[in-house]
Formats: sequence, C-alpha cells, structure tokens
Amino acid sequence: MTDDALRRAHELAAAWLAGLRERPVHAAGDPAGLRGPLPERGEEPDAVVDALAAAAEPGLVASAGPRYFGFVTGGALPAALAADWLTSAWDQNAGLHVMSPAAATAETTVLAWCKELLGLPSSAGAGITTGAQMANVTALAAARSAVLARAGWDVEAHGLAGAPALRVIVSDESHATVFNALRLLGLGRDTPVRIPTDDQGRMRADALRAALEAGGTAAGAAARASGAEARPPTIVCAQAGNVNTGAFDPLDEIVAACREHDAWCHVDGAFGLWAAAAPRRARLVAGAAGADSWAVDAHKWLNVPYDAALAIVADPAPLTGAMALTAAYLTTAGETERNGADWSPEASRRGRAFPLYAALRQLGREGVGELVEGHCALAARMAERLAAEPGVAILNDVVLNQVLVRFGDDDAATDAVVARVQEEGTCWLGGTRWHGVAAMRISVSGWQTTEADADRSADAIADAWRAQR
Repeated sequence: MTDDALRRAHELAAAWLAGLRERPVHAAGDPAGLRGPLPERGEEPDAVVDALAAAAEPGLVASAGPRYFGFVTGGALPAALAADWLTSAWDQNAGLHVMSPAAATAETTVLAWCKELLGLPSSAGAGITTGAQMANVTALAAARSAVLARAGWDVEAHGLAGAPALRVIVSDESHATVFNALRLLGLGRDTPVRIPTDDQGRMRADALRAALEAGGTAAGAAARASGAEARPPTIVCAQAGNVNTGAFDPLDEIVAACREHDAWCHVDGAFGLWAAAAPRRARLVAGAAGADSWAVDAHKWLNVPYDAALAIVADPAPLTGAMALTAAYLTTAGETERNGADWSPEASRRGRAFPLYAALRQLGREGVGELVEGHCALAARMAERLAAEPGVAILNDVVLNQVLVRFGDDDAATDAVVARVQEEGTCWLGGTRWHGVAAMRISVSGWQTTEADADRSADAIADAWRAQR
C-alpha cells in the first residue's frame, strides 16, 4: 500500500519536473477539484495521490522553474529535493536531540557551514526557522531580551508590562517582515523611528547617527522622565539587500554607530546576506559581521525546498534565553548535543537541516558563490537588454539580483505590461511601487535559470511593452 503510493508520487513528481522548463509559468486556472466535502469513507493511498495531483494541477505555478522572477523565489536543487523526500520518509522530530540525533547533528553542521559562508562569527548561536519572517522574530526576540536586560529588566520573566521604554529604529525601506516581527513581539508595528533612505533605498547613516545621538522620541522622553538613562534601550534594524533594488545599507557605518551608542544592530539579510559567499559581491556586506544578529533565508538563494531560514545571534545567551523550551518531561541537551527547540520558536519541527545539508554538499563553497554571482550577472543582462528598448527605464543600480523596470514613464502602462507578461506565461514577475511610481520587479534566484532563459524572458517583456504601446 505504502509502496504503491510512493511509486505513484515519484512518477507524478518526475513528470512535473520533466515538463517544468517549458510549462507556462503562471497557474493554468482554478484548482476547483481541491474543494468539496470531507469523504465519508477513506480511499487507497495511491488513489488519493492520483486525485490530489489531478486536482492541484490547474493551480500549480512553475515557481521552481528557470523563468520565475517573482518574490525572490529559488527552486529546489536536485540533492536538496531528494533529501526533502527522505526527510518526509524519515519523519524525524528535530525539537530534541534525543528524538533524532541525526537531525540535531545535521543542524549543528549546516549552521557551522552557513556561518562560515556568510562570514559570521563561528561562536554565534543560531536556529533554523520556517523563513526570514520567523528568523526576524527569533533574532529580534533575542535583541529585546538583551537590551532590556542591560536596563535591568527580565522580559522573559516579567513580560513588557512595566518594562523600560524600548526604542526600535528602522529605515523607510525596511521589509514588511521586520514590522510584522515587531508586532508579534509586542513592540508595535507602527512605533519604530524611521530613518530616511537614499535614492537606492539605503539607510542614511548620518540620519541614523543623529537619531542615536538625540536619544529622542516618545520612548526617550519616557525613559528620562522615569529617571532612566537618557538613551533608552535601542534596537537598530539594518538591511542587506533591499527587496526592490537589491541595495545594501552602509552596514559598516551603521554597526559603528550602534557600537558607539550601545544599540543592538540586527541585519535583515533575507537574500542579500548570501552576497558574502560570492567573492566579487562580498564588499556589499562589509561590516555585517560586526552586527549582533542576522536573519537569512535558505529557500531563496540557497535553493532548498520550502521552508528554511536561519536566525543567527552573535551572543548565544540572549537567543537561548528567549527561546529555550523547558518542562519536567523534556530532556536537556548534553554538552555536545543540540536541542533545536532551544534556538527557535517551534517545539516540534521537521528536520529542515537535511535538505540544507544536501544543498551545501551539492554546491560546495565555490558553487554557492557561483550561484550568487551567476544570478547577479543574469539580472544585469536582462536590465541591459530591456534598457535598449525605447521608452523603457531601469530605475535602480543593478548591484545584485534585483531589477526595477518602468515603461513609458507611466503607472498604468507599467502595470499593464506586468499583467500582460504574467498572462502570456513565458516568465512570471511582479509589480511594485518604488518611490511613488509603478515598476516591474525582476528577481533572479532560481538555480536553473540560464542566459537563454534570461534572454527569452527579456524578449517576452519587450514584446509585451511593444504590444502595450
């Protein structure tokens, strides 16, 4: 029974992968077959697999293919995909070492490898999360714990009611997941001090320094009124890889300013932090290693199956202080063991480290760098081809894998070209608003994308613009 279902799943998966390169990238239609009442009686597993595949087919997007340029979405490397199948078959709970020494050891290994690739301290603590959203939550929970502890407050024991006022500083271009993380942590989505950015979306270091030196805002006033230090406990959220332009905040200057003012520096590097692994792009992350915490995705640029990301904190103590799971029936990790639940929010979790391990073994150090560098080159290639079209403007400096395109200097025309490209199906990309105007956003991050795919996609975009004119 199990063998029949697995065999059928393999056949269907192989057929999907074989047709992925030439499949229209958009979903074909409505997966109406997935709707319906709960069956009264069960079915044979292989029949369920067949029915699921048939019902899902119209609603599947070829996001793992070579011409998907939306939302900084990677594909799944062959070794990582195969390891993910094994992960499901093994069905390990990676929450405690005793529940799966293999999952715990793989986690320890891949975290060490990733810290090395990213140029981050080997002594840093880290956890594997579902995505950069939860990596930001995890790292900022550690930040909250640490800066309030410096002010004499144990937030894990006492919560935020009555805690010293805490100030969070972000940029005008911080990613939405940072604000979501602040909301989930009780720090408030709308409360951060926003620092202006330059024309590429980089935080202005001079404006940050002025804000840190002022110690102003309502949080600072409350701190002074209560007799606390003039500068309240402060967390600064910097960015490695703007989601629209790919630009990097001046991390060296930001880290230096945070050090001078005893502020915690967190770097949201969902995809951009991987630039550290590419020798010709590593300059973009200069200074990042001096921060206090980092968030980075694996299912974006590292091309592992959904879902996987890393929350890394330079000082492990506030991370485990914020995350550690304790109960009388749970086992404590030994000196050479690892309980995954002590490093990120989930108790029970799948063995996400196995696909990571496989991806890094397939690529090696050189392969990770080549993957990043290759995608940056493809983004620049697409930008150059599109810029040659009359009426097409590239709005950003293409320093990474992101390209912003505007058509006819007109919002409606740009939105219409995006919609036409999405519908035509050669490639898929999204629209955005950048500094008040509409733009097409191209994100190159799938391992299968070649120069031919980039050229074919650029031609399809140009054709859509010509048809729109």
